[in-house]
Amino acid sequence: MAKTSGTAGAFDIRTVIALLFGIFGAVLVVVGATDGADEITKSADININLYSGIGMLVFTAALVVWARLRPIAVPAGSDAPEA
Repeated sequence: MAKTSGTAGAFDIRTVIALLFGIFGAVLVVVGATDGADEITKSADININLYSGIGMLVFTAALVVWARLRPIAVPAGSDAPEA
């Protein structure tokens, strides 16, 4: 069994995707919370920005939990140049 030197941490793709979804989700929640009645009427009386933003934030939380519970192990010596 190979030794591991640590975890991917911030360089884990799940963390990067979670960051992007978190930013977009927060923007949509703010926009959805400040939408007027005209904007909500355009989308069949559903505040789609707010609900999409909340969904993105839930997805962000799921990715972060997944990345923390099951971190990617980096094999020892994988970044060392060959002698």
